[in-house]
Amino acid sequence: MTKTMTYLLGMLITILVGIWLYMTLCSTCMAPVAQAPVSEPVLPVQPEATSFPFALTDGDFAYNVNDNYNFNTSSTSILMPLSQKVSDGVASLKAYFGENPGKVIDITGYYRGDEENNTAYPNLGLARANAVKNHLVQNGIPSAQINTIGKLMDDMVPKDGIYLGPVAYHIHGKSATADDELKALYEKIKADPLVLYFDTAESAITLSAAQRQKFADISRYLDKMPDASAQIVGHTDNTGDSNTNMSLGQKRADFAKAYLMRNGISETKINAVSRGSKDPIASNATEEGKAKNRRTVITLN
Repeated sequence: MTKTMTYLLGMLITILVGIWLYMTLCSTCMAPVAQAPVSEPVLPVQPEATSFPFALTDGDFAYNVNDNYNFNTSSTSILMPLSQKVSDGVASLKAYFGENPGKVIDITGYYRGDEENNTAYPNLGLARANAVKNHLVQNGIPSAQINTIGKLMDDMVPKDGIYLGPVAYHIHGKSATADDELKALYEKIKADPLVLYFDTAESAITLSAAQRQKFADISRYLDKMPDASAQIVGHTDNTGDSNTNMSLGQKRADFAKAYLMRNGISETKINAVSRGSKDPIASNATEEGKAKNRRTVITLN
């Protein structure tokens, strides 16, 4: 064997030994590199829309359907037409109350805190309950047998901008203390009459929640007491002539009258008049006194 062949054979042996050592000692070196899994984008979970049934129960009387009065978000207008099932339920309730005049139904309207309230009521829940009440009254159910309540329900979820049946019902006998409660409400209203104050020459204001609650209390009393009525008197300061002030005072009284009517009170139970600048309660010599005189006072007769 020549020297060259010996050299080449040695190189071959070295290469073969190197390959054997590589494959023996590094068995994972030839393994494919694992790719990190590509994560799918996480989509937000859409909450399921809430739905409340038209459910009436009282002893042997029961009517329950998976439908109800529906409302758009931030709205108190009932979406029409009603389903036939709800209309049939209203007819059943009318018949039951006709046979049981001592029964009362509490209507609780639900609302969310993030809804916009542009009604005459302190909250949208009470406004929705009154919308349902007015519909029941139109269908022959006496107003005296209906109570309305508003309740915050922040976990309500709309479906395509519509709340499905945000109204609940509870039928019960007339409370033994109902008359006493109305008497206490009357005393509360008389002790702290609703007074609205206006800017110069203005005949409308934006009511606070407390003022809307007072309107709701007055409306409740007028609704429950057949012979009750409201007296609304509009006043002005002494700016301008007497005819202008009488007209402005009347507009201020009519503003409050319209609020009561939006609460479902009949116009026949409201007397709205103007006294113009005739009955100041403070001096018109100061701006503070004028501000107190620009007022409308709502009381019960």
